Amino acid sequence: MNSDIGRTTLPNGRSLSRMAYGVWRLSEAQDHSVSANLARIDACLAQGITTFDHADIYGDYRCEALFGEAIKARPSLKSQIEIVTKTDIMLLSSQWPSTRVKHYDTSAAHVTASVERSLSRIGVDVIDLLLIHRPDPLMDAQELGACLDGLMDSGKLRGVGVSNFMPWDVDLLQSCMKHKLQTNQLELSLLHTAPFINGQLAHAQQHRMPVMAWSPLGGGRLHSQASTPGTAATRLAPKLTSLASAAGTDTTAVAMAWLMHHPVGVLPVMGSNQLDRIACFGDAARVPMDRQTWYELYELANGHEVP
Repeated sequence: MNSDIGRTTLPNGRSLSRMAYGVWRLSEAQDHSVSANLARIDACLAQGITTFDHADIYGDYRCEALFGEAIKARPSLKSQIEIVTKTDIMLLSSQWPSTRVKHYDTSAAHVTASVERSLSRIGVDVIDLLLIHRPDPLMDAQELGACLDGLMDSGKLRGVGVSNFMPWDVDLLQSCMKHKLQTNQLELSLLHTAPFINGQLAHAQQHRMPVMAWSPLGGGRLHSQASTPGTAATRLAPKLTSLASAAGTDTTAVAMAWLMHHPVGVLPVMGSNQLDRIACFGDAARVPMDRQTWYELYELANGHEVP
């Protein structure tokens, strides 16, 4: 039986599971019926994974509704899970025929309407955490901050965070809000280590903000490129395999344990439609990880010793 993955406490005192299930591939599943999606949710809950990561755009704006059908079939889930979703990216889509160019929209009107749509699609009364999906060059921080504060005060949101923001982007938005930002969701993996040294994780740790990690397996490249000469995945493969064998698990669990070892509190967002893979996510909780092992993997990832 897999270990319970544990919890992460946010600045507002609320908590998320130590790992999240990302729903972005839900619409791609061969079977995305209500029963199949309930089985995926149950496989997560069995390991203590109670946080589900959405965005309004996932699945060409369809994944929130697919997940919502499962909640409608089993309303008791509302008290067992945390819903994270995102807003501000506008895709070229038949769902939005007036959109002629992909862009970002952090206007109060769009964010407010997006929250209402997400609440309706997912079928909940409150969103646990709303993230601004991408930094918007046209963001009016005062307008957006007031909008997010208002949505918090109305009870439609329990928390607000950001995604893909640099420290100065976080500081700008936070300066225009009374409610504290709760997280920054970043691309972070053994194949994308820049946030460890570019200030993003340092800033998050300074402000006691756990970080959510998207694409924690490098979009699958950590495994798919493991036999390709000259790649970081190739350099990492022998050590990951050795550590996985010693822990009685797989290399995915080792890669997640590596991320979760950082003191900022990294919360990997894992996505799969396969029940057997979902059932193994919690194995990361039982992989030993110490400082020197962490650095061995870090150096293999980057192809050189630290200075």
